[in-house]
This record gives sequence, C-alpha cells and structure tokens, in this order.
Amino acid sequence: MSPVTPPSGSAARIRGGQLSGFWQRISEGRRIDELWSQFSADARASYGFYMKEADAEEEPVKRRGWHRWSYIVKTLFWSLTMKLTPMRRVILVIACVLFFVPNVNFHGSNNVTFDFNLGVVSAILFLLLLALELADKVTMKRDLEIAREIHTWLVPSKAPDVDGADIAFASRPQNSVAGDYYDAFYPTLSAAENGKLMLVIADVAGKSIPAALLMATLQASLRTIAGEGAPLGELVVRLNRYASAHSLEGRRFTTAVLAEYEPASRRLVYVNAGHNPPILRRARGETEKLEVGGLPLGIDTGAAYDTAAIELRSGDALIFYTDGVIEAFNEKGEEFGNDRWIGAIRALLDWNAAESLQFLMKRVDDFVGMTRQSDDITCLVFRAK
Repeated sequence: MSPVTPPSGSAARIRGGQLSGFWQRISEGRRIDELWSQFSADARASYGFYMKEADAEEEPVKRRGWHRWSYIVKTLFWSLTMKLTPMRRVILVIACVLFFVPNVNFHGSNNVTFDFNLGVVSAILFLLLLALELADKVTMKRDLEIAREIHTWLVPSKAPDVDGADIAFASRPQNSVAGDYYDAFYPTLSAAENGKLMLVIADVAGKSIPAALLMATLQASLRTIAGEGAPLGELVVRLNRYASAHSLEGRRFTTAVLAEYEPASRRLVYVNAGHNPPILRRARGETEKLEVGGLPLGIDTGAAYDTAAIELRSGDALIFYTDGVIEAFNEKGEEFGNDRWIGAIRALLDWNAAESLQFLMKRVDDFVGMTRQSDDITCLVFRAK
C-alpha cells in the first residue's frame, strides 16, 4: 500500500513548525530586537577589548576618512591574531590568503581540466580554527562553572536571623566568577548568643578568577580572625597585614567595609577601608555616608584605621554596595552614577530588605538595558524593623 502524501498545506505547516522549533532553539525564544541589542553590546565590548592596547598608544597623526578605517581594520586584525597560538595564527593567515586567491585550474593529459576551488579550502580552515577556539572556550567554561560553584560556597546563600532587622543581598559577576565578597555571620557561638553580627562587603581589584582567588583568601582570613573574637579595630589591622603580604606590592588591593551590629542596643560599629561608602537612609528620608576608616587593604602594611559608630532606628535602611553599581553604564556610555544611586535610595518606601533590594536593582537594570555588564555588581541591604 503506497504511503499517503499529506496535502501541500499540511507539509508547509510541518516545515513551518520545524523551522519555528529550530529558531526557538538557537535564539532561546528571544525577540529580534533583543538579539540585536545583545549583538551590539557584544560588538562594542569586543571592539574595546581588541582595541584597548592600540588606543593606549598615542597616535602621532590623527587619522580621518579611509585612513582611520584602514587603521582600525589593521589593528583589529593584529590584535585578534596575536591572541591566538602560533599554529592558529598560521592557519588564520593561510585561510585569509586563500580567500582572496581565485580558483586554480590544472590541465591534465587528454585535455582534461581540473578546477580547484581555494575558497572552499579557506572556508574549511576558518571552520577548523573556529572549532579549535570553541573547544578552548567550552573547556574554560567548564572550569569557570566549577569556580563559580566554589564561589557560592564562600558567600551566604541566605541571610542569618537578626532580632529587629532583616538582610538581603545580591551579587552579579561580570564574568562567571566575581571578585566581590559579601557576608553576614556570627563570628562565634558566644557572639550568636549575645547577638553580635558581622557585616562585610569587599571588592578585590580586578575581575574573574584572579580576583575570586584573592577573595577566597580574604574570606578565610576574615573568618579566622573574627572567630578569635578580635575587636573590629584589631581585626581590620590584622586583615590588612595579611592582605599586604599577598597583594603583589599593592597591585592587588581590596576595598572593604566591615561592621559589627548589636541588636540589643541597635548600635553598629564600622570601618571603611577605601570602599564606596555605605548609604544610611533614615526612616524620614535623610541620608548619611559611612566614610570613616582608612586605606584599602593590602596597600600599606602599617596603615592605621579609625572606627565609628551609628545607632539604627526603626525604619532605617543601610545600603552596602560595590563600585559596579554606580559605574554601570547604558548603551550611550553614560554611567549610572552616585546621584542616581542616592536618588534611588531616597525613593525607598517602608519595605523590608528584600523588597528594597529588588527596587534598587531594578533601577540599575532599567538604566543599563541590554548593555553588557562591565564589572561585578554586589549590593547588601540591612533594614531595621
């Protein structure tokens, strides 16, 4: 019995469904405008990455017109090429040469002519190069996923219970792993019984795995020193001494804010080691900056640090954050900035910590749009009930 051929309309619908499924798979259901915005962000970021070294060199002559475009193309080509391994550079150069060479004709015996399409060879070499680079990326991505999993072990997954207050935090790595660190913990069992809570936010200079490794050492050192019951002033001095010994002569410094909170008295003692000052928003809307402290950790072994104390009242909100928040920029290259950030904090209503955090992060997201994130973003909200 011969198979039944579906009507042409049914066949078209089947093909249409297959094409729709294929498109949904490769685009992950994103709209065309979203894909274009993402491509534009990636293109700008890649241009900045490859042109960074060239832009750092001062040009003796200001290029215009086609001179400028030829300079950009040449610079991008060499910047991209020199980031490949030597063998892959050879493959890339051969592929580019063959791309511009016309077909080669071979004349054999009996007047037989063979046409050899070098464009096909060029395409195969480009695909080979792409496959090699993708293999490296997949391997690195797997390693980054492991690093990100380890990173999540070092920061709290949920906030501890605090009498008369609640805490919320969020961290968004610029890459798979971040150099930002946040924490909220009771240093010792006796501290938990007495209600003495440690609040921390820190930002290691740099990004990705190198910064994350230093962040891990900072976390371990902090937990060890805090567990010994050291007062805050002594704690930060010892932490700075350790950071200075591992900062590559100050090139890998860390900014941080460390604070101790006692729920019974609602008193918070803090020290700011060169970090963006946390913003205290009083219940009536006034704001204060927590700026007392000293140098970033890791710059000067003998640096001195001052501490200060504030008293929190019901309805007050204390916002800790890293510089990735205020330095976030949109597609026009405009920074979110301190003024917008303080304006968002002043606009907070009588919400809990989680709702306040969601509101603040949405303000940043609405401003940035689809622009690729340029730095780690971390925010911690401490709200007194």
